[in-house]
Amino acid sequence: MVLIQSEAIKTAKAVGKPYDPELLENGDTVKQLLARSRYLLFKHRDKWTKSQITRAKLLFERYPAINQAYSLSLKLGTIFRNYTSKALAYKPLAFWYNDVEKSGLESFRTVAKSIEAHYVEILNFFNNRSTNASAESFNAKIKAFRSTSRGVRDISFFLFRLSKLYA
Repeated sequence: MVLIQSEAIKTAKAVGKPYDPELLENGDTVKQLLARSRYLLFKHRDKWTKSQITRAKLLFERYPAINQAYSLSLKLGTIFRNYTSKALAYKPLAFWYNDVEKSGLESFRTVAKSIEAHYVEILNFFNNRSTNASAESFNAKIKAFRSTSRGVRDISFFLFRLSKLYA
């Protein structure tokens, strides 16, 4: 769509006429629609403003793949928000995986493969609704500390310094 617009601008310039882009119902051009739709895709449908609802309708009519991706991401979020046990979440997660396979969206296939490879650990989230974010954060601190030290030669001294700084 943007490529076609670029060609139309070149053609108009060659003819010596000003380029008038296509205006949509809400007054946006196609480029503006794409740029301004970015933030509505970060939100849940329930939290959209009236103008975002209109913009989403136009966006999803023109780009059904974006609609499909948005729906898949909402479904995954709903699973983690609404289910409270492994047994209840297992089946919806399997259905979500099947929806991803049917969609043909490559970026979601990557996520689905990660879930498939680690589904037991991922379903452990539903035991007490906790993640390994604190462990990942601490691991990042250790890596940052190691990089500021420009490597580690004496492991016991490194662990001593680490324990003094972060204990």
